[in-house]
Amino acid sequence: MTEDLAARIDRLESIDAIRQLVAKYSLALDMRDSDAWVGLFPEDVKVGGGKQGRKALRDWFDETMGMQFDGTSHHIGGHIIEFDDPDHAQGILYSKNEHETGPEWVIMQMMYFDQYERIDGRWYFRRRLPLYWYATDLNKPPIGDRKMRWPGVQPYHGSFHDLFPSWKQFWARDGKPHDAPVAEPAPLEKFIETMRAGAPLPRPRVRS
Repeated sequence: MTEDLAARIDRLESIDAIRQLVAKYSLALDMRDSDAWVGLFPEDVKVGGGKQGRKALRDWFDETMGMQFDGTSHHIGGHIIEFDDPDHAQGILYSKNEHETGPEWVIMQMMYFDQYERIDGRWYFRRRLPLYWYATDLNKPPIGDRKMRWPGVQPYHGSFHDLFPSWKQFWARDGKPHDAPVAEPAPLEKFIETMRAGAPLPRPRVRS
């Protein structure tokens, strides 16, 4: 009983720490504190292009934030957290963002697919996969296809629905009811995995 209670308390503390982690990410990003931001990732974080480590990630941050945006604000929403084991978890997080970029004010709706890892008692992002629905000037509703519409960039698809096959399956039957039996509720800690149904990770273009 004591071990079970300790495990349950640890799980609650971990959930809170992970929720704090995503809030810290937004604050450090919007305040342009690159040291605080990269400290949310482990020392061996993979950056891309064969690079890894916090220094390489900080270089990417400084270059990207300095070139693309005059200011940003990231508003985090619903957050699902599920544990693979006591030190590894995954999550889905909604985010509504605003970007001042030259003469345009770009609003964005997106979600993150996260993988978290606890190292030496502290939770970090092992990986953040951004999935975008739209980005557009505040005065230009993103009606139609290719909803990612940044100034000076050709519109493109943002992968918002690509992690979950249910989106394409729904529209393949024109939204009509179907005769398949109603599925059982997803097992505990398997809601995200059940919805993904083995779908591969998409490769979206990266914008924070």
